[in-house]
Amino acid sequence: MQFGRRRLRLRLTLLYCLVSVVSSAVLLVIMYALASSLNLGLVRPLSGPPARPLPYPGPPGAGDGGTAPHVRALSAEMLVLPGVALAIMAVFSLLLGWLIAGRMLRPVLTMTERLHQISERNVHERLSLPGPRNELTDLADTVDGLLGRLETALDAHKRFVANAAHELRTPLTVERALLEEPLIDPAASLESFRANFERLLAITDQRGRLLESLLTLSGSEDAHSRDEPVDLTGLIEKTLQDRAPDVKRRGLRVQSALRPVRISGDQVLLAHLLANLCDNAIHYNVPGGTVEIGVRREAGRVVLSVANTGQVIPPDQVDRLFEPFQRLHRTADDGHHGLGLSIVRAIARAHKANLTAVARPDGGLAVDIAFPTITPGP
Repeated sequence: MQFGRRRLRLRLTLLYCLVSVVSSAVLLVIMYALASSLNLGLVRPLSGPPARPLPYPGPPGAGDGGTAPHVRALSAEMLVLPGVALAIMAVFSLLLGWLIAGRMLRPVLTMTERLHQISERNVHERLSLPGPRNELTDLADTVDGLLGRLETALDAHKRFVANAAHELRTPLTVERALLEEPLIDPAASLESFRANFERLLAITDQRGRLLESLLTLSGSEDAHSRDEPVDLTGLIEKTLQDRAPDVKRRGLRVQSALRPVRISGDQVLLAHLLANLCDNAIHYNVPGGTVEIGVRREAGRVVLSVANTGQVIPPDQVDRLFEPFQRLHRTADDGHHGLGLSIVRAIARAHKANLTAVARPDGGLAVDIAFPTITPGP
């Protein structure tokens, strides 16, 4: 690991040195070329008659056969000291480049060491790289943002596991009590056994629905929506038809505003989305209330809207309702586990749809889901 860190520093050092040496060498060549092309003119001594002009270094084979020997010797001498200076500059560039590379890589090494120390137990820690705003501090802030999202996801996962364990533990406790009751009572009759078995079957059905909802939620969060045409209006009509007896039994009224539309997506997941939206609107309603459902085209999207009457929901509690196992009012043995809206949100995300929910002033909830892709309807 230490060699891997030093390898990048060494490469940067060599790069700095190469740039410095090449720049110096180019400057030396330019100086030599200029000196060779200049006419040295008159060499004036301190006293005595003016010196005769030195011959101009003509091309090879012309005049006196090229540059005069003393001129060539002078040009060669001009390269000695700059060459020595260039060698010294190369050594100095290596040392300076090593220091500069270490200074530039120090924040990166600091971030790397801190990230190696962060695990699921201290994911709340942040890099918090000090210093002025630059590319490295922007990178550290980006990593801190990623750690924050990871911390939120881990906390949500822990809450989900705890809530799921609680929801599964409750029916197990009831089942055990129902099994022990006839064994403890020596006068238990056949009717008591039958009644306990019926309650066990009901609890088993509830637990089965819970497991099915958990599987649907898990599959929806990990799903990559299939791109196939889906008749959204047809799915809505079928969903309402299947729930007509429950609507009639509760004395509710359904107001629909439908038009033929098709969207791209997974038909099975969309059926689950509609089922959970309608079940939520029906179950958490008031006697004689209404369920409003419709579709419309808006800004190149298909918007599905489902609204219902019901109890007044505090606006700050709306987002919480879309978390797993969260309900506004918990009731025992109602067959609902608070997973419906979380499944809706997961399926909407799988279809890259925008979900918005608002609490209605008179009570109830209004949910809009805008699907991005549209296949033109008939």
